[in-house]
Order: sequence, then structure tokens, then C-alpha cells
Amino acid sequence: MKISSTTMTENLNDREQSVLRHVVHNYILTAIPVGSRYISKHFESLLSPATIRNVMSDLEESGFLSHPHTSAGRVPTDLGYRYYVDFLMELEKISDEEKLVIREHLDKAIDAEELLRDTSKLLGKISNQLSIVTSHHLGTGIFQKLELMQVSSSKLLVLISIQSGIIRTIMLEVGMELKRDVLDQVSRILNERLSGLTLREIRDTFVDRLSDYKDERTGLIRLFVDSVDQLFDDSKEREKVHIAGTGNLIEYPEFGDPKNFRSVIEMIENEDIIVHLLEKHDIPNKDFVITIGTENEETKAQDYSLVTATYNVNGVSGRVGIMGSTRMNYSKLIPLVDHVAKTIAELLAT
Repeated sequence: MKISSTTMTENLNDREQSVLRHVVHNYILTAIPVGSRYISKHFESLLSPATIRNVMSDLEESGFLSHPHTSAGRVPTDLGYRYYVDFLMELEKISDEEKLVIREHLDKAIDAEELLRDTSKLLGKISNQLSIVTSHHLGTGIFQKLELMQVSSSKLLVLISIQSGIIRTIMLEVGMELKRDVLDQVSRILNERLSGLTLREIRDTFVDRLSDYKDERTGLIRLFVDSVDQLFDDSKEREKVHIAGTGNLIEYPEFGDPKNFRSVIEMIENEDIIVHLLEKHDIPNKDFVITIGTENEETKAQDYSLVTATYNVNGVSGRVGIMGSTRMNYSKLIPLVDHVAKTIAELLAT
């Protein structure tokens, strides 16, 4: 599992790391600022409350903790959470029983889109967070074959099969009725020229690859040249986002204020924001990415953490993730997101 990491400008010693770990861990569980006496009493620390207070002050001065005006305790900052996630956290293991429940639930889906919708609902329920699942990014999918079917005197159905088992359908206006042997001939030409290429490669080189057929008598090749973006561009698919678990967030104290919860709804209703956040998580060679609070460039998302993992099926990929308070239980939720992404990949590959 690959976790996003940020270079820390501060090197914390063992004592500072221990105190920071205890503060983050307890604040995640209780949402109550953590005081020095609590750490000394509950974590069997050999340090006195006075010593712990001094360590907390140092951590606050370094930007890892903050000090609410209404409390003597400390709470983690985004930097504190980042240090915890990258260096201090111990990931929990998903039990065999939990894996079985996830597998059996998702195995009921009859097609890819239903699988992704079911995944968002299940992940939202299990994580008690906002769950986000994107459809496949088809641009990197490898073209297998193309089939043509005339559905009316003016409409042509194009079926594009990708090696991962996905079939993309596009309707084109042809303006005339074409004979079956013409459709078969054009299909054969396209399959010979395009087989083994990614959709992105086809989109970028289609004109050159079919240049010797540009004057084909039916005009069908010319129609394909003019429609290349519609046929082989996956931008619309990239925008398909399945979101579930919105009501979960209202259970957290951070979003108890109606104003704060309203901001959540506004952000979710504007899917462009979610898509933009996920695009920032689409980092080459990083299957797993975490952004915490102000690490999110979108202003509306800077009170939240976003945890995502990539699912990949023969070069066709999408993302699975959860979004919630920066106080989320990272050690439990990171393995959950990672496992769900791997389960989706396995099911789509079968």
C-alpha cells in the first residue's frame, strides 16, 4: 500500500512523537481537546504532566498542535495529522469476516456501473463517511474491437470493446441506410488499424492511421474522422462520480452546526469540485493518496480529509475514496479503502 508522504521540516524526537501520537489518537476517538494530565494518566507515561505540557507547547510552536481558547487541551493541526499518518500511525487489519461481507455484497452487481454504485453505498455505510467512487478512465484502456449496427435509417450504433471487458456504446447520425457488407468492411478496416492501441493513442493518431481511406465511397470513414473525439475521448466517463453517505457527516460534532453541514451539501452538489479534488489524487505511480485539510486546493474542501485508492483493470482505472473530517480514523479507514479498491479490480477482471 502506498501512502502519500510530505517532507517534514521538523524532526521530532521520541518524546515529541509519543505525545503527538497520543494527542492525535485520543482526539480522533473523542473530539475533545487533549490535556497533559489525561496523557499522563491514561497512557502510562513516565513523564510528569508538567513535562508533557512543555512538550505540547513545543509541538504547538512547531505547528503540529493548536490550542483552542476555551480549553486547556490541545488538538492536532493539519501538519500534526500529516506527521501522524506518515510516521506514527499503525494500520489496522481488515478481518476475514469483513472481507467476506464486502465481497458478497459487491458480487451481486450485474454490471460495472451497478458495481460502482453499490461500492459507494457500501463504503459509505461501513466507513460512516462520505464515499466517492469514479467510473473507469477509459483513455488508457486497450482497444479490442469495434462493431457497427444500424438501428434506423439515420442512426448507427458503435460498440467499442476494451480488453478489460468494458463495452462503450456511441450513437452516430449517418443520414443514410448502409448495407451490412459495408458495415462489416469498415469494421474490419478499423479493427485492423486500431487493434492493441489505447483509446488515447487512437484519438491522437486516428487521422494518420486512416489517411488512405479518407475518400472511402460511403463517407463512413470520414464520419469516424469527424467524430473521433466523441468516439475515443473518455472525458465524459471521467466525470461520472458515485457519491453516498452524505448523512453520515451530520453525526460528527464538527458538522453539527447547520452552517457547516450546508457547506458540505453545497460542495457535494457541485460535482466539479469533487472531480477536481480527485484529479489531484490521480498521481502517476501512486495508487494511494491522502490529502488533509489545507492540502486540498479547493477552499470548500479545506476542512476535510480525502483518502483515495486506485482500482486498475488491464490499464483502465478509476478511484475509490472517502471524504470526512480531518479527525477521521485514518488507521482503520486507509486499509478499508485500499481493500475495497482491490476488490473492485478483482470483480471487474472476472
